[in-house]
Amino acid sequence: MSTSTARQKPSTHSPLDAITQFIAAINRGDLETALSLYAPGAAFVTRSGAVITGNAALHQEFAGFMALKPTLASEKHQLVESGDVALYCSHWTMRGTDPAGNPVQQDGRSTDILRRQPDGHWRIAVDNPWGTDLVA
Repeated sequence: MSTSTARQKPSTHSPLDAITQFIAAINRGDLETALSLYAPGAAFVTRSGAVITGNAALHQEFAGFMALKPTLASEKHQLVESGDVALYCSHWTMRGTDPAGNPVQQDGRSTDILRRQPDGHWRIAVDNPWGTDLVA
């Protein structure tokens, strides 16, 4: 594999490393790095409440999101670790621009589960950016 096509996964020695690097990747428009922070077989909850899994589905979901050229921020968070599993809850905000040039603002209360991988690095296993907002 050539170095031009090989992408090394980010080093994430703690759950917070994974989240911090995910936010940084989104903010610089680096879709591939953002997706590499998900564990194999990760689940993602869409705005409609549908659960998607698999690299192709995540890529499609995030490609649309990245088209907004988003700036993502975690306003407040709580992290609970237990062994090789962590629960990350946060209030996040996002600002971006839609294809017509209109400003877009979103916010939510995220609940994410991260898992330490066999290589020792943490990855997102379940990502629900809408948290309990979808429970009504």
